[in-house]
Amino acid sequence: MKICFLSYRGNMYSGGQGIYLYYLTRELARRGHRITVLSGPPYPWEMPWAKVVRITNHCYYAQGLANYDQASLLKTFSPINFYEFALTRLWFFPEMFTYSIRAFLKLAELFRAGDSFDLIHDNQCLGYGQILIKGYGVPVMASIHHPLAMDRGADFVQSHTFVERARRVAFYPFVMQKIVARQMEMVISGSQDSANAVQQAFDIDRNKMRVVYDGVDETVFYPRPEIQRVPGRLIFVGNTEDRKKGILYLVQALAQLPDRVSLVVVDGGAKWKFYLNQLMDRYQVRKRITVKERLSPEDLALEYCRAEVGVVPSLYEGFGLPAAEAMACATPVVSSDAGALPEVVGGDGAGVLVPAKNSAALRDKILFLLERGELRKKMGANAAERVRNLFTWAECARVTEQVYQELISRGKNADR
Repeated sequence: MKICFLSYRGNMYSGGQGIYLYYLTRELARRGHRITVLSGPPYPWEMPWAKVVRITNHCYYAQGLANYDQASLLKTFSPINFYEFALTRLWFFPEMFTYSIRAFLKLAELFRAGDSFDLIHDNQCLGYGQILIKGYGVPVMASIHHPLAMDRGADFVQSHTFVERARRVAFYPFVMQKIVARQMEMVISGSQDSANAVQQAFDIDRNKMRVVYDGVDETVFYPRPEIQRVPGRLIFVGNTEDRKKGILYLVQALAQLPDRVSLVVVDGGAKWKFYLNQLMDRYQVRKRITVKERLSPEDLALEYCRAEVGVVPSLYEGFGLPAAEAMACATPVVSSDAGALPEVVGGDGAGVLVPAKNSAALRDKILFLLERGELRKKMGANAAERVRNLFTWAECARVTEQVYQELISRGKNADR
């Protein structure tokens, strides 16, 4: 099949959507499919198995006017750029909408140049342009990893001022995403829990939804018994500016643990760790936390293998890649019970689940595991086996391919 992926942010440091794009397209290409990717910035790492088309974005939300030279400022006065710039000054986040319009226009160029596709797969953009793209006569489907209502809820819980909450209200394009999601011909979610959340949030016909678990690159994330675990070391992987990741509750737990317990934070998100720095100072744990940024997958795997316990305190996860990656490296996890994390961690001794937003429970279970080396070793072995059996990108691609075939067959039958 000839498949076109749309991703308004393509880099793995953008979070789960970038990781999903990179590995799923790689595995689909290995299965013989031809892949084209239309990506906004930050752009993907080199993807030799795909034709990557870069969609322009001037990152107005993240930068002020002082960051632009004269040539860049002049580009602001094109209609779509000016629209994007103006809305960011009012705290809105129009990137998904403007990307979708730019992707719609770029697809028109590709079709005029002779390109063709069997289907178009949107990677959780859900901008109005995706509805326009349906006019090209190609099936359009989407992966929705989780509804944005989950992000807003986490932000509200941890926002303390009227201005912060007002910005959160303006930030999320709920109405647009709900309208567009219902127009998609098929929707993939990465877990049963996320599928239920997406169906409820967007009122999508459940007959159009399919569950396809995300995966882990087993050639990178695997047990390394030759690497010594650092006594008392915990690891957290995620964007600390994303309140949904639960770093608040982990820092609170760390402050209540013995001084011998340390934490490595691997953060591929925003350059400035405003929230994390506030928390480290507030709870006086700065000396016990090491922050590492934008590690390669190989280096990240080594960090998992050096830690005694992985901690995933999220308020919601549509899948939970950090949990699965830690487990693949035979690192037992203490995880919240939020979202799809119980599906990933399971109940067969691969990790420990605690109630979300409960720093005391985190503290108790982390200490419980740190004091029991043989149990950690047994749980780590169970965890690695669980990931090998259930959560690989090769399996994700195989099942996704079945969804593609179903969608294309449905279209052919409708034409008869």
